[in-house]
Amino acid sequence: MFDKILVALDTSISNRSVFEEALILATALHANLTLLHVLSSQEDGCPDISLLSSPEYYMGLGISAEVLEIQRKQWEKFAHQGLEMLRSLADEAITNGISTEFIQKPGSPGRTICEIARDGKFDLIVIGRRGRSGLAELFLGSVSNYVVHHASCSVLTVQHPVNAIASPQSKNLEVLAS
Repeated sequence: MFDKILVALDTSISNRSVFEEALILATALHANLTLLHVLSSQEDGCPDISLLSSPEYYMGLGISAEVLEIQRKQWEKFAHQGLEMLRSLADEAITNGISTEFIQKPGSPGRTICEIARDGKFDLIVIGRRGRSGLAELFLGSVSNYVVHHASCSVLTVQHPVNAIASPQSKNLEVLAS
């Protein structure tokens, strides 16, 4: 049924629940896991890489080579953290007897996940869902929504807790409740 499972992860704390769901499935189904981290400026915590796209252009605008070097080092650190996260989770899955490999690739998250799933002939994608809706989804996009609508295989979305933004009204309610 599901022999090859692609697990799309980011560097957020909530990726743990996505990994655990995939590990449970892989264990029950004796499936192989491939852990995927897409390096993207859309990811929370990603350094601003816009300067790295055309360094000559920005140097012409007066941005120093030192600033560009700082940006490059921040990007390399971010990429290294992604690889370390993938290695750690892969080691954990292998310790649990699951055949596991990992991939880290730059790109647009939704498109990259769907391309890798299609090209690798995966049976299932496991991906997190933050629960954004309305304007947040419109402006920030939804990787899971894109994957659900464009994947060539089945998709399991793991719901993350919705982080409500504190509004003045919610702060007033907290005061009234105490």
